[in-house]
Amino acid sequence: MRFGETFRVAFEAVRLNRMRSLLTVLGIMIGIASVSLTVGLGQGAQDQVRDQINALGSNLLIVSPGSSTSSSGVRGGFGSATTLTRANAEALASSVVAPDIAAVAPVATTSQVLTAGSTTWTSSVVAATPSWESVRARTLSSGRFLTADDVTSRGKVVVLGSDTAAELFSGRGGVGETVSVNGTDFTVVGLLAASGSSSGTSTEDDVAVLPWTTAADTVGTSATSVSSVYLQATSDARLSAAYQEADAALTALHGIKAGGSADFTITSQQSIVAAATATDRTLTILLGGVAGISLLVGGIGVMNIMLVSVSERVREIGLRKALGATPKVIRRQFLMEATTLGLAGGVLGLGIGVLGALLLPRVIDQPVTLSAWASAAALVVAVGIGLVAGVYPAGRAARLAPIDALRRE
Repeated sequence: MRFGETFRVAFEAVRLNRMRSLLTVLGIMIGIASVSLTVGLGQGAQDQVRDQINALGSNLLIVSPGSSTSSSGVRGGFGSATTLTRANAEALASSVVAPDIAAVAPVATTSQVLTAGSTTWTSSVVAATPSWESVRARTLSSGRFLTADDVTSRGKVVVLGSDTAAELFSGRGGVGETVSVNGTDFTVVGLLAASGSSSGTSTEDDVAVLPWTTAADTVGTSATSVSSVYLQATSDARLSAAYQEADAALTALHGIKAGGSADFTITSQQSIVAAATATDRTLTILLGGVAGISLLVGGIGVMNIMLVSVSERVREIGLRKALGATPKVIRRQFLMEATTLGLAGGVLGLGIGVLGALLLPRVIDQPVTLSAWASAAALVVAVGIGLVAGVYPAGRAARLAPIDALRRE
């Protein structure tokens, strides 16, 4: 019997037992849909975290100070020390000291109440340099960013984040408006485009950026020390080299001896992404394993149905053998039936997975990412489950002796 004929006979057997086949396919379908959606939810969460972190800047390194210790021996939290200075940032900006660092943006951050008319809003005020915009990979929705002249002249200008502007001006723009910060009036010269990045209860879009010289005079930020230094590597490939150069330069500038404890930390973008997605990845694997159990149950269902099919069709098997069908042909027929059930379950399961990926984000506000390779793998698994589940029933059918099968009532 040719392969095409075998497939036709197998398909006909599946079609004639619609209800039994449907119940068998249901197990595979639920398993494939569960695995697809679970993996898609996990991948979507990882992609969302990666996009939010990438919104912080391209090829980014973040240098933070260590913890402080008071005269009474009380240690402050991480980042409470004042060990990072603007002089450190200027040294790192040197192409001689750190040739793989493309740009440097030192910042000092404080929380202030902003006032626009009768509206007040507490926001994060960042004392920054003009390089902050490019290093943090931010863009403007309107207006301009800070310039070197703003820093030199200690200009009373401010650039607002999209959320900050929306709170202060209720969506009516903001460029050219006046905002009061700590009793000093500032002119809004630019609005940052939304980045969509957030961390905990804070967001990168709720920010007011001032020239660092002006901030030192008006909101009390230090003119010498900074809270963080953002470093942009020349490329992704040179990020590790930039890390080593920054670490070596700061170690020398701070007089840290070999084996001593550094009073600063450097965090790479990759390490932040890895840490942030580790939990999502673990949870995805765990839930995927649980969903995989339903696939196993579906495979057992296929085997059970195929065994029942063999028992019900003993006389048919005997007749086929008596007419010249070899054990190989009989085995292939039943394997084809099991594979057809697995394939049908896989296709329907993927269909439900795709539908769920379109509808779930609207319900749970969580992206679902279905990759082509994962979908293909799920389909292969479904067919494989049907094939494996059909091996024993097919072998049992192939071993039936024709005379015994024909005598069976």
